[in-house]
Amino acid sequence: MPPPPPTSPLTRTDRDTTVDRLMRAAAQAFAEKGFHATTTRDIASGAGLSPAGVYVHFGSKEELLFNLSRGGHQSALRLLRDALAGADGPVERLAVAMARFSAWHAEQYQLAKVVQYEHQHLTPEHRAEVLALRKDIDSLMRQVLERGVAEGVFRVTDVGDTALALLSMAVDVARWYSPTIKRTPEQIGATNAALALRLVGART
Repeated sequence: MPPPPPTSPLTRTDRDTTVDRLMRAAAQAFAEKGFHATTTRDIASGAGLSPAGVYVHFGSKEELLFNLSRGGHQSALRLLRDALAGADGPVERLAVAMARFSAWHAEQYQLAKVVQYEHQHLTPEHRAEVLALRKDIDSLMRQVLERGVAEGVFRVTDVGDTALALLSMAVDVARWYSPTIKRTPEQIGATNAALALRLVGART
């Protein structure tokens, strides 16, 4: 059984702060409109603040995007590490990683869409920090595949390309997912896990 997802940077709590409300409003606006089409007025309105309220806590719209991008990537990275720590053997490790990573992109679909598709609007310094986290995620998937190949469990000729394909499958969930569809995040995760095992020719 995959472990429960870690707390998201956008999870509601009884101690929600103004910053929490701003980040949720920004995630929703960026996901629906895109970074450039979103105004600070949109974000402030979504958080129940005056237009100037954003600048009390964030120096710019880009800084808000950076906090969302960094926090989202950190959350996803923790999720993958926790999932892999509780799994044994290449087959289980790949299945659990794909199930949880895919489900996260449905559970946190607004944040995930921003995390995966809006980071190109960050400043070079902020983008470099986010890209380092993305490389850590890629490295985890590569390690799973390399272990499976070394143990003769996976039939993979190019680990890098395969890792990219698997991660792209999970990431794409954020692009099309909607709470109105009948499939649950868990069902989506299970489907992608099964597809991943077929892709690597897993020997069970």
